[in-house]
Amino acid sequence: MITAVDTSILLDVLVPGESHAESSEQTLTESLRAGPIVIFEPVYAELAGRFPSREDLDQFLEDTGIRLQPSGVEALYLAGRAWREYLRRRPESLVCPSCGTPQDVHCATCGTRLHPRQHVAADFLIGAYATVHADRLLTRDRGYYRTYFLGLLLA
Repeated sequence: MITAVDTSILLDVLVPGESHAESSEQTLTESLRAGPIVIFEPVYAELAGRFPSREDLDQFLEDTGIRLQPSGVEALYLAGRAWREYLRRRPESLVCPSCGTPQDVHCATCGTRLHPRQHVAADFLIGAYATVHADRLLTRDRGYYRTYFLGLLLA
């Protein structure tokens, strides 16, 4: 079983003191036992900020058996379609991630209403990549993946 992994899971393991470190390390280990783990360009780029050199990052990937695999046109197109659907559905106000209550937020200085930007295109690239190149996605951020990538198995 091929598992695509979201950056947050890897950062849980890499950054000292992360609250999800233990569970993320356990699920990564289980995923490696089940088959290959893959990442793609945005995950690699996000990880690069945590390593002093490219060689160190590449060594980490080699040591852990995580493989960098390009996304390709099919995944990019799928991400764009999901992103378009998200923009169409996105609420006018911020929404509490815990209870779902809409929040009306204004700038404390000028009073301008602040609009949501709760997800970015890279989030949809990860879901599309996993849909095309893997059997499942290892992530903690499950809500919108379930909404916009219906057939994607989440680990």
